Amino acid sequence: MTSAASTPDTSRPEARAQVQPKAEGWEQQRTAEGRPLLQFASPRVKQPPQHFADLSLEERQTKVKELGLPAFRAKQLSTHYFQHWTTDPDAMSDLPKAGRGELVEGLFPPLLSEVRRLRTDDGNTIKFLWRLFDGALVESVLMRYPGRITLCVSSQAGCGMNCPFCATGQAGLTRNMSTAEIVDQVVAANRIIAAGELGQQEHPDERVTNIVFMGMGEPLANYKRVMNAVHRFVDPVPMGLGMSARNITVSTVGLVPAIRKLADEDLPVTFALSLHAPDDELRDELIPVNNRWKVDEALDAAHEYYRKTGRRVSIEYALIKDMNDHAWRAALLAKKLNQRGRGWVHVNPIPLNPTPGSIWTSSERHVQEEFIETLRAAGIPTTLRDTRGKEIDGACGQLAAAE
Repeated sequence: MTSAASTPDTSRPEARAQVQPKAEGWEQQRTAEGRPLLQFASPRVKQPPQHFADLSLEERQTKVKELGLPAFRAKQLSTHYFQHWTTDPDAMSDLPKAGRGELVEGLFPPLLSEVRRLRTDDGNTIKFLWRLFDGALVESVLMRYPGRITLCVSSQAGCGMNCPFCATGQAGLTRNMSTAEIVDQVVAANRIIAAGELGQQEHPDERVTNIVFMGMGEPLANYKRVMNAVHRFVDPVPMGLGMSARNITVSTVGLVPAIRKLADEDLPVTFALSLHAPDDELRDELIPVNNRWKVDEALDAAHEYYRKTGRRVSIEYALIKDMNDHAWRAALLAKKLNQRGRGWVHVNPIPLNPTPGSIWTSSERHVQEEFIETLRAAGIPTTLRDTRGKEIDGACGQLAAAE
């Protein structure tokens, strides 16, 4: 790591010293040339058995016909899974009793086995640890807010982006998750909500209303399966979950080609760029993918997403004490955003959530306030994000999937 990042520039309006990026108890994986190791491709490992949720409606119809059943059975099966959130053959009384169990077992192989769940004291946040078919572990976080229920889903077991302040990034990439493994996190959450296990119910027909791809993994590094999952989320009931695309947030650390591809999908999802530093010198260290695509390239791609979709972009920014929380960095971020226009972006600073092996901590309150006010004074809409789930290691950057 360079020493320049630790030397304050006294010519800037704020000369508060900057801590050099490093971690304790963890050694960042690096290439032979000394660059942080990035894993864009999933290791070639066995994928889970094909599941009903992996298939489009047409593929489901073809599948049931191959099994000797009429095509309309595909709609009945879709209703049970996507509308009633069940894979229990005893609950599928509209299917022929003979062979029903074998049919359901073949089309709905178990994907997620619950290892543990942790709740916050108020019961409004639950973190789930799931074991996948091959023993890999992933986590998802279910959160109740007034008027909405959000699920933070994982898209990969581990992550290959190697960001030193993220617990998931410290684990490396095990494999991509399948479309159905992603979808099944939401279906499982809906079952739990229907059972009244998430805080105080507001009405009897509650379900997940918002999805954020901010769990384990880099979503755009598992692009095809994530997009297939999004289609399952937004396809109308009973062919899918019938959710609004606008209530689905897809995040990335800055895989520029994939951001441009997402802009052409004709799916008005919310797009979030995890930036965390406006200058390449620091971001090269905090977000290793910045060595491939620089800050301005990532912001250009994000602005292109706004221009093509009309959807305002979110900028995620973890505030790390004496690392990236200087007022001059807020001013630089505002300048870069405003250079690309007004009204296209919203910044979400969030106090850093502690992870094992890290010496960093969140910014002090007055520093957070100064950072936010600097952005707002420059005309940038800014909202300090809630650190929901922090007490159960379920907040942003804390998902480590440890038993």
